[in-house]
Amino acid sequence: MTMYQTSQLTDRAYDAIRRNMRSLTTTGLILGVLTGLSACVQVSAPDKPIVINLNINIKQEVVYRLDGDAKSLINEEADIF
Repeated sequence: MTMYQTSQLTDRAYDAIRRNMRSLTTTGLILGVLTGLSACVQVSAPDKPIVINLNINIKQEVVYRLDGDAKSLINEEADIF
């Protein structure tokens, strides 16, 4: 290769790198602008308190079973209970 051919290859490589850098810079700038223009989300507490109405009915049933000895003891000592 002659010096002229080597210089041409170097110039081509330099131009290709320069074009790639230019497109990367342009892409970066576009993404930066789009990010800057994107909507901002703000979260704030409401002015009035949140009211939750719960209508709950609670029924409780107590079921007990006694064996014969305990039942007769309760009947004999009814005044304790």
